[in-house]
Amino acid sequence: MKSFLHALAVAAIGACAAAAHAEEIGEVDTVFKLIGPDHKIVVDAYDDPGVAGVTCYVSRAKTGGIKGGLGLAEDKSEASIACRQTGPITFAKPLRQQEEMFSERISLVFKKLRVVRMVDKARNTLVYLTYSDRVIEGSPQNSVTAVPVDRATPIPLR
Repeated sequence: MKSFLHALAVAAIGACAAAAHAEEIGEVDTVFKLIGPDHKIVVDAYDDPGVAGVTCYVSRAKTGGIKGGLGLAEDKSEASIACRQTGPITFAKPLRQQEEMFSERISLVFKKLRVVRMVDKARNTLVYLTYSDRVIEGSPQNSVTAVPVDRATPIPLR
């Protein structure tokens, strides 16, 4: 049992180390709640872990109230994304054609907000898609953005 718990802890630490960290940029209140936090729109920045020099800004609704304050509320599926070149673009290793860049839980158990990076090789462009999914049923609501890469820097693919 002890070795199982140790292996579980090591796996959790590894998963956290590989995940992209969000940097909170700001938030605005959308609905006042007398008890608990207000409903909000939050904006977070995520540096692409596979591409130095690209940052994605994701805005999304965050449910407040008592359930939201306790982490029991299910946030709405709507999100928007804008990725931009924020420095020289470099690649530490070749990229997959399509890869999940990061995900974040937006309900207690079943729902996640995801950002996927795709490579448009013909146009030398990185395409980022955000959407939410659920164990049973996802949402068709999505947002897409693209970051063109200078032709002098070809995007390496695996």
